[in-house]
Amino acid sequence: MNRKTILYIAISADGYIAKPNDDLSFLSMVQQDGEDYGYTDFLKSVDTVIMGRKTYDWIMTQLSEFPHADLDSYIITRSVRTDVGKTKFYTGNLKELVSELKNKPGKNIFVDGGAEIVNELMKENLIDAFIISVIPIFVGSGTRLFNDGRPEQKLEIVRVKRFDTGLVQLHYKPAGND
Repeated sequence: MNRKTILYIAISADGYIAKPNDDLSFLSMVQQDGEDYGYTDFLKSVDTVIMGRKTYDWIMTQLSEFPHADLDSYIITRSVRTDVGKTKFYTGNLKELVSELKNKPGKNIFVDGGAEIVNELMKENLIDAFIISVIPIFVGSGTRLFNDGRPEQKLEIVRVKRFDTGLVQLHYKPAGND
């Protein structure tokens, strides 16, 4: 089991992945020509994406094409939907899916949100690395990344990178995981 499940996500300094009404406009405050905060290199390390249905549906209202259509993508949903190419709408057990994927050969697995999926994976201790880009703003309300009700989890810092835009990227792994 060499594949790792990696959360790569951006949050506000007060822990929100979106403002009310799925407003992600605060993310644009750190956009800078030629700077992708390591995203392109990160994508080279993965071949599979896990994402919640709400996140997928929001992305599809913003873009004409799913940006991860070239990767094996699992959209976690409660409703049966027809798969689209390499994008599969998965209604089964999330823990079983992750275990199955981690036991197959391949690159790492990108957890691309949303909060419900992240928190379910955390409850099962199924995230091997956290790469969290903190945007320098307090948004005050919206969708929190981390919900109450999950077990305590100690982390070890792997790397911290500061950017000129004020964005700070934190890379953690669960304590004791090598």
